[in-house]
Amino acid sequence: MFVRWKDLTVEAEEGRRLPGYREPATVRTFDAPEALDTRFYEIEARSILNKVPKASQMPFRWTINPYRGCTHACVYCFARPTHTYLDFDAGRDFEREIVVKVNTPELARAELSKKSWKHEHVALGTNTDPYQWVEKRYELLPGVWEAMRDSGTPCSVLTKSPLLLRDIELFKQIPDFAANLSIPTLDEKAWRASEPHTPHPRKRVEAVAELNRAGIPTGVLVAPLMPGINDSPEQVERILELCAEAGAVSVGGICLHLRGEVRDVFMDWLRSHRPDLVPRYEKLYARGAYAPKEERERIQRLIRAGRRLLPEPAPFRPRRRRERAPEPEPQGTLF
Repeated sequence: MFVRWKDLTVEAEEGRRLPGYREPATVRTFDAPEALDTRFYEIEARSILNKVPKASQMPFRWTINPYRGCTHACVYCFARPTHTYLDFDAGRDFEREIVVKVNTPELARAELSKKSWKHEHVALGTNTDPYQWVEKRYELLPGVWEAMRDSGTPCSVLTKSPLLLRDIELFKQIPDFAANLSIPTLDEKAWRASEPHTPHPRKRVEAVAELNRAGIPTGVLVAPLMPGINDSPEQVERILELCAEAGAVSVGGICLHLRGEVRDVFMDWLRSHRPDLVPRYEKLYARGAYAPKEERERIQRLIRAGRRLLPEPAPFRPRRRRERAPEPEPQGTLF
């Protein structure tokens, strides 16, 4: 059992067998305000590198996801439907029943060290946030970044949390590393309502600045942009101004999409928090998960208009690979 939590009051419950895993999970609760009414299912994964289908049109082919489910509780999160594969629901369970792959660092090192590994780009944060609250306790990511560094694997991370600053010295040691912070809004009301357990947006802007000062190329994703909630030109321009001041190397943004169970979760939230917008959203998303083309193009124009504020990107120069200490003389096996 690869348990890394420390200095905690915890309760271990009887294991539950999750679909796709051979052994029952150890179920833990943490005596911390951020984890009230939340259960964490410790499992040992069989592999940790996930291949991205070519049809996805993503700019990377591999991902690592140390956690499934996310305590950030963003109402629009596109990853919610993946929780149903574990016999959980995409609503409350996605936010309160969190799967922790406790052997992530060991698997990452083993899989990235294989002779067959082609050193393709690996992205973290493409499903659920790897720097969500519980990473403070399990500390799975430092071992992952060390494996990336030692194998010379290019990689990146997308997160909503300044917790990534904890690992800044490791980022500096990875020859080809980039970070992105997700900052959909600076509006206090919209932030607290739509992503209630995320760190403050301005703390994320500060993290962008600190990472760029340290020489780590860091951009911002202003997403999702939700019509009538966080998409006014004034709101978007203010985010982009702060991103420019923070030295952001890139900025992107997309219009909200509502796939599968996310639609029900989001529309229920909208009826509770913004009933005035319900008719507009019913019309915008009447034909499926995506807003009409003209709405998506309007969003892209907002982002393009703000990019003029960003500094010219410097030419990319990979950081030198960290010299490793000589391997000790073999002492023979004990078994």
